[in-house]
Amino acid sequence: MNMKLVKQKQISPRKMWQNEQFDFTPWLVEHIEELSETIGLDLEVIGREVSVGPYSADILAKDNDSNNYVVIENQLEKTNHDHLGKSITYASALNAKTIVWIATDFTEEHKKAFDWLNDNTNEDLAFWAIQLELWQVGEDTASMRFNIVCRPNSDIKTIKNKSNAESETTKTQLAYWTKFRDKLLATKKFSSARTPRPQYWFDVTLGRSGVVLSNTCNAQKSIVGVRLYIRNSVAEIIVPALEARKEEINKALGCEPEWFPNTNAMDKTISLQYQTNLSDPEKVEEALDWQVKYTIIFHDVFSKEIKAIK
Repeated sequence: MNMKLVKQKQISPRKMWQNEQFDFTPWLVEHIEELSETIGLDLEVIGREVSVGPYSADILAKDNDSNNYVVIENQLEKTNHDHLGKSITYASALNAKTIVWIATDFTEEHKKAFDWLNDNTNEDLAFWAIQLELWQVGEDTASMRFNIVCRPNSDIKTIKNKSNAESETTKTQLAYWTKFRDKLLATKKFSSARTPRPQYWFDVTLGRSGVVLSNTCNAQKSIVGVRLYIRNSVAEIIVPALEARKEEINKALGCEPEWFPNTNAMDKTISLQYQTNLSDPEKVEEALDWQVKYTIIFHDVFSKEIKAIK
């Protein structure tokens, strides 16, 4: 393979976005999937410059998995106390559970502040610090990077059942998804993944709002699965485009998943299942290996297909 090395040079983000409010924020709204991929949340933009008293939040989004609000605060410079205070004020006023602070550089004090918030608030709240970099590639092309500086501590923020008598089902699901997340991240195919929760599903973003990989764990029937989950809000566009390429997609997947099994459901799925025995540790490991394998395959295939749909 003949490949050319291209010289890269880090440049100021203001070379591309001169103004934070009028240039960068509108760009991020149109490319919210870039941030979704970085932090592992299925983000949907609710509004831009959302009023909060005399001020306005840069972007208000929603995490489609939890339906919780996310405040995104942008800063095309090194962090300062003003933006830290505003991000917390906006989140409290808008009842957001997640704050994403994007800046070109983070001071040690602000890193420690977000780390402290992640370690000392309850499991419902999450604080992300994201460094924005811009790299010049060749003469007239630039490459943008989001680097995670601070993230929620999944070890400290383990989801706990509020009752003393946690069900065997939720115990099994939490233990399973914890192992799944560890195995998935160990592949180095994903830079981040959700905090495990004691529930039926574990979502992985695909880079487009309204469409996710929704892995499943039916603890009672010992069935795990990988499925493309298409929400009703985008099904009218996504479903016909995928159906037109069903043969090519199945070939790329190397299997024949079940396409849209529930015709009456508003949300649509393309799913593949695996029967196991979740009470047998050896079988659990086999199921995890199978699910990680097909999560990667489904992600590789469907992320390309979804991004090609206009």
